[in-house]
Amino acid sequence: MKFRHECKHEISISDMLSLRHRLSAIAQHDPHAPDGSYRIRSLYFDNVYDKALREKQDGVNCREKFRIRLYNCDSSLIKLEKKSKINGLCSKESVRLTADEADRIAHCDTDWMASDDRPLVTELYSRIRSQGLRPRTIVDYTREPFVFPAGNVRVTLDYDIRTGLDCTELLNAHCITVPTGNAIILEVKWDEFLPSVIRDAVQLDDTRTGAFSKYAACRMYG
Repeated sequence: MKFRHECKHEISISDMLSLRHRLSAIAQHDPHAPDGSYRIRSLYFDNVYDKALREKQDGVNCREKFRIRLYNCDSSLIKLEKKSKINGLCSKESVRLTADEADRIAHCDTDWMASDDRPLVTELYSRIRSQGLRPRTIVDYTREPFVFPAGNVRVTLDYDIRTGLDCTELLNAHCITVPTGNAIILEVKWDEFLPSVIRDAVQLDDTRTGAFSKYAACRMYG
């Protein structure tokens, strides 16, 4: 499991426009975003005690969360992901799911997961059985990603964050979502070092590293 550095900043619209211009000059657009951006939908899991939410709000040093994610409503590419954070460093494990598998999990049909040969699938099943994890909420947003080879840097601008309220039907294109506000999030991720050219490019006045969570923002509504 490889851990990476990750910093998040909540920024203004003018900051985003400035960053977009700077990053376009020094970094590359992520090849997975041929038009410069893509739409992300994630289904997050939590238990009846809101374990993942409370650990995030309390700043627990060692925590993890599970989600199922797809891009641009394309059901041919769906991933089950576990994101872990330890001592301020982050890692992510992922495995592909079929549309049928993702839909079954979203509808709490999970017995088949016990005998699956993918470790991450069986790990989620174990958490469902031992911790009572269940589909909790959908989080939608638009992402503009940039990459820089040195340091394996990835810089993203996330905005138009919306929550599915009580809807957990990941593949339902008609699932009603509502905006959580006007937040725009700058995320910077890197391996061992952050090149100075990127550090200088993302430097903004009066902006400090924060702990903004799209999942927590969406959970404010239920």
